[in-house]
Amino acid sequence: MRVALLGSGRGSNAEAILRAKQNNQLGRADIVGIFCDNPHAPMIKLGPRFGVPAFYLDPGPFKTKFSPEQEHVWANTLLSHKVDLVVLAGFMRVIKAPLLDAFKNKIINIHPSLLPAFPGLDGIGQTWRAGVNEGGCTVHWVTADVDGGHHLGQTKVSRENSDTLETFMDKIHAAEHILLPKVIAELSVL
Repeated sequence: MRVALLGSGRGSNAEAILRAKQNNQLGRADIVGIFCDNPHAPMIKLGPRFGVPAFYLDPGPFKTKFSPEQEHVWANTLLSHKVDLVVLAGFMRVIKAPLLDAFKNKIINIHPSLLPAFPGLDGIGQTWRAGVNEGGCTVHWVTADVDGGHHLGQTKVSRENSDTLETFMDKIHAAEHILLPKVIAELSVL
């Protein structure tokens, strides 16, 4: 299974996936590229460290979505790499028809809440402010509904009285780094 990692920032989830691959824990998945929408994203530097091609692709002028023309460029680029699965690993853009149509039922995302609770931006902050006893993360198929696709896996994280927002966030990120590679490995053998 040929996997593309899409991201916008530091790349901690991408690094967890690449480490899982190094440790033979990614099933039959092969990472064919890292694709970033931010030319200064630390994620791009993961490519040379792990021997994976890393690319910056222009997303267009908008902050949280693609321009229609650029989303076609992204779709065509991923198709040219013969990608079987697109993994949104800290990718901060809403995906629309050009990518959704080109990769129907082939795009997954990790979200830092127990969906369907707290979709959208700042899932951890939303969870924290709600004062609930647990948060977590969800891997789901990407659809036209933001964070609305079928769930492929969830991990719960307890909120302890001693937690701060930062320690709670760290625990959720640690759970993401385990869950996302696990789901990719499971999908690779289907």
